[in-house]
Amino acid sequence: MSRTEAATPSRRQAGIPFILVTVFLDVLTFGLVIPVLPGLVRHFSGDEASAAWWMGLMVASFSIMQFLFAPALGALSDRFGRRRVILASVAGAGIDHLFMAFAPGLGWLLAARLVAGLTAANITAANAYIADISGPADRARNFGMMGAAFGLGFIAGPALGGLLGEIDLRLPFMAAAGLAGLNFLYGLFVLPESLDPANRRPFRWARANPVGSLKALARHPVVLGLAASRTCMVLAMGIMQTVWVLYTSNRFGWSELDNGLSLAAVGLATVVVQGVLIARIVRRLGEARTVLLGITLEMVAYIGYGTATAGMVFYGFILVHAFSGISSPAIQSVVARTVGADEQGAVQGAFASVQSLTFIVAPLIGADLFARFTAAGAVVPVPGMPFYVGAATLALAGLIAAWALRRAPAAGPTSPPRETA
Repeated sequence: MSRTEAATPSRRQAGIPFILVTVFLDVLTFGLVIPVLPGLVRHFSGDEASAAWWMGLMVASFSIMQFLFAPALGALSDRFGRRRVILASVAGAGIDHLFMAFAPGLGWLLAARLVAGLTAANITAANAYIADISGPADRARNFGMMGAAFGLGFIAGPALGGLLGEIDLRLPFMAAAGLAGLNFLYGLFVLPESLDPANRRPFRWARANPVGSLKALARHPVVLGLAASRTCMVLAMGIMQTVWVLYTSNRFGWSELDNGLSLAAVGLATVVVQGVLIARIVRRLGEARTVLLGITLEMVAYIGYGTATAGMVFYGFILVHAFSGISSPAIQSVVARTVGADEQGAVQGAFASVQSLTFIVAPLIGADLFARFTAAGAVVPVPGMPFYVGAATLALAGLIAAWALRRAPAAGPTSPPRETA
């Protein structure tokens, strides 16, 4: 059997470590450029004000491209298989990072970021791959391991990028291109296909665009509800990420090192929870209770962040926050068993598209809340207001998830019947 054909059950199971390595290298490659991109932008722009404007444009353009193309890549993976889409995206990312390494100006750099946003949307095919090869008993565990691989890559990438950036601002881009090339070769020779030819469906632009993909979710009320819940969760996360450094510096006087260590603590603890504990928790509580417990813990963590009076208290709620990471793999597991095998890519694409759109809006909300409630003329100075708003958003996420999960099909050894388009 050729590598482009669907894998046998044994080879599908063997595909789990391969896809985890692929995701790790993919995220590591992305994270390498995070510490040095602002410096390269400043190098071209010449002043801080202009650099800030260009950085905002690049961050927004990256998310917009993910919003636009995540459904298309997901739909393409439903038609041609996960392997081809993943390999094409990884190859494109390698070429793009090489282009960024030698970009002669801001316009070229912006164009490269647009392409980077497009290739980063391949996470939809990776999620669909995990859905393809996972059975009911190990679905949440596999999604948790994928979240752990993602987290490890995101922790290691910026650290390595910062070290290389000390040598030369363009060196991390070259390293990212090299790692992407290795990732492509690894997948080309090792990664098996996960989607059976019998479960593939024709590609249609009507469902491959962001609006069409969201409309397709309406055929699955459970998935639509979980997508809405996940949107609220991502909104809260985006608000938190935007104000984290601003808040801790304002409230506790933390330095760049302090903030870096705190964010690394969140990442490492989340990796442990998703990579090691998620399977045991789901086995004991079930997927629905795991989702609701995770959302509740995250809400408690946000309230704790906003009310913390000392840095050590804040660190205590980081541990609570880490355990809230059990919700995402459980949501992915419910979604995977709710839809047919031939539409996993399209549904994962719709999820990624919504999250990308939310990440465009969330930083604006978080920055505005922090500015309003910490300004010298604030009627009621409340530095923790962004976290309280995030907690309220998570409460809404929990209510929506509870409604959707009551309508989810019972977990079982077989997949639900496919709904026709």
